[in-house]
Amino acid sequence: MEENRKENIKNTPNVQAGDDMQTPHKRRVRYKGKYPRKFEEKYKELQPEKYKETAEHIIQKGNTPAGTHRPICVEEILSFLDVKPGQIGVDATLGYGGHTQKILDCLKGEGHLYSLDVDPIESEKTKKRLRDQGYGENVWDVCLMNFANIAEIEKKAGKLDFVLADLGVSSMQIDDPKRGFSFREEGPLDLRLNPQAGVPASERLKEMDAEEIEGMLFENSDEPLAKELARAIMSAKRKKQPIETTSELREIVEQVVLRTKPENPKEAVKKTCQRVFQALRIDVNSEFEVLDSFLEALPHILKPGGKAAILTFHSGEDRMVKKSFQYYAREGIYSDIAKDVIRPSAKECASNPRARSTKFRWAVRSDVQNMNKQAKRSKDQERQLG
Repeated sequence: MEENRKENIKNTPNVQAGDDMQTPHKRRVRYKGKYPRKFEEKYKELQPEKYKETAEHIIQKGNTPAGTHRPICVEEILSFLDVKPGQIGVDATLGYGGHTQKILDCLKGEGHLYSLDVDPIESEKTKKRLRDQGYGENVWDVCLMNFANIAEIEKKAGKLDFVLADLGVSSMQIDDPKRGFSFREEGPLDLRLNPQAGVPASERLKEMDAEEIEGMLFENSDEPLAKELARAIMSAKRKKQPIETTSELREIVEQVVLRTKPENPKEAVKKTCQRVFQALRIDVNSEFEVLDSFLEALPHILKPGGKAAILTFHSGEDRMVKKSFQYYAREGIYSDIAKDVIRPSAKECASNPRARSTKFRWAVRSDVQNMNKQAKRSKDQERQLG
């Protein structure tokens, strides 16, 4: 009977074989209560193009829709870079593609933008989303690579008109518990920007002794309880107490903080967790070493008059960028640099609280004539000293 039914369907006009076995309708995610709480339950936030009203409502409340990222200092960056059609540049940190999209709009289909990222998961999502919006290969390439190797782009494209780097971690990486970036949600203690390379934070902690842990916490996040936290982590390791998840590390941090009897325990635990997770993330991804390589290559891949814009999110990064810009300015390689750090506007911080810690610095590459003058001055100074 079933075989006869299929045969009849196959021979019926306007009905194709297989129509009776269509892919079943995918039901929306079910959750308890009026509003979704878990990351995977927030299906509307995870599809902002489909559910625009939901995304806009969340943004109006000063939040970021789950699985997305809101670019920071867009107006300030675009005003400084002054991107023109026909120029060639790099967005060293693609992420959700907010800055990339704005730059592509400035290029108006002429010139080329290379967007770099080490995250194979999020970069592929962003690439697909922007390709679907019409940004083609003629004007835009996505390169799965670390921006420490930005000189490789120069070999392909020649000297660059501009480079943008938005350092740190993106909101969609923080939001996804499976990535292990947030102490607020239960998940594996991973913290890798590229989950296909290196070792997760849980394995890294197993390798480190007390002195290394203390040094990491102090150097990467200026943690005042570095020594006490290092002792507590080592004690847990000796007792074979697992530190495999975000909540297990948070519990250790909480115990250490509460022993100090802070005035506001909840806030103290939150701030310390932020610093501990930041320090671990920086260590796992070798972020300072990567940034150092990037800053060293940066002035040498820019055209004369080329511009560099960098967003940082903690004092360690900002110090490195500031010192690098000042050094190359003294050498005459940069003709101008930001004298003071630029902060997001009060309006932007109110709309997007994640922008509050942002610092923006810029630099302009010297032209050849200015560099020759500087080189001559340096030689004259050497003769005088000699």
